Amino acid sequence: MRETDDAAERLSDPLALESQICFALAVASRGVISAYRSVLEPIHLTHPQYLVMLALWQHERLTVREIAQLLRLEPATVSPLIKRLEALDYVTKTRSERDERVVEVTLTATGVELRRTAEAIPGQMMDKLGMDVDGVRELHAVMQQIIASVDAAAAEAENR
Repeated sequence: MRETDDAAERLSDPLALESQICFALAVASRGVISAYRSVLEPIHLTHPQYLVMLALWQHERLTVREIAQLLRLEPATVSPLIKRLEALDYVTKTRSERDERVVEVTLTATGVELRRTAEAIPGQMMDKLGMDVDGVRELHAVMQQIIASVDAAAAEAENR
């Protein structure tokens, strides 16, 4: 009975660590990203590099700035990721013919081929996390709702 009382007390405290969304999201994020490590190691990718590859597998050719926007990162953060992917022969960088300040990133034949291997990753991750397709879809919908709310709040704050 005392254990139940302790849990109720923690949840009624607005500053209890266990009741904080930021804490739950941070712990879950670290855990999920850590779980990706063993799945990505065989294809020589870190989680951030995997995100860059996902963007390129979807769009084929993107500028560094576009990749940064899609991943919600700064271009200066994306550039070293691309450099390492280039060293793995997964992508190539070229200067835009229209504007040499713009760097375009495209998949190499190796990067295109890697997609076939990577197609197994979502299923492997569902197994690692003990989730089924419906659970992943539900979680994704909640995360998208949170992202949209955060974006709306940021836009509102910018317009003030």
